[in-house]
Amino acid sequence: MFAPKPHQPESHGADQVDHLMRNAELRNELEPLYDESIASVNVDRMTTLGENDFLESMLAWERAPMAPIAEWFDPPMRLPHPDSLNPQQLNKLLGETIERFYAKRIILDFTDHLSDRELYTLIGRSILPAYEKKFDRGENFLHWDCADTSGEPETWLRYYASDEERAIWSAETDLDPPPREAPPHRRELPQAPL
Repeated sequence: MFAPKPHQPESHGADQVDHLMRNAELRNELEPLYDESIASVNVDRMTTLGENDFLESMLAWERAPMAPIAEWFDPPMRLPHPDSLNPQQLNKLLGETIERFYAKRIILDFTDHLSDRELYTLIGRSILPAYEKKFDRGENFLHWDCADTSGEPETWLRYYASDEERAIWSAETDLDPPPREAPPHRRELPQAPL
């Protein structure tokens, strides 16, 4: 879910006491929500300050409200029906929508197999109405998988998977992956770390 920040030098004295006190507070607040992600914090590899940042991220995630993505925008984002737009209008509105998504830290992954109209339709029908946690911490992004790699891997295998990923999938399923193809609609979309 969250990666700890890189190792930072420990502070000394009163600051360290403050960090330890904050750590105890965070652990108490997270106690009712305890799961394996909290247990995965390796305190031997983190400073107390780094651990606190990680725990604060977890607590913020747990408390983040669920809302349709359309309602993350003020006013809520509504898109005209794709059939009401000519190709130029649709292309312009798609570009504006992707920029607005990025401003809200939403990244669209694996889009190059979709035409502009197909991507625009996917945004309107599937992404905007989807309930997701609205998590406002600067280093986190919501990545939307436009190839549905977990539900139906064929598109991902055909257009995006590496040779190694295709081989692993084949070994796990005892099936041959679909033939590799170049995605027909190359795009330069905003990117963020996974």
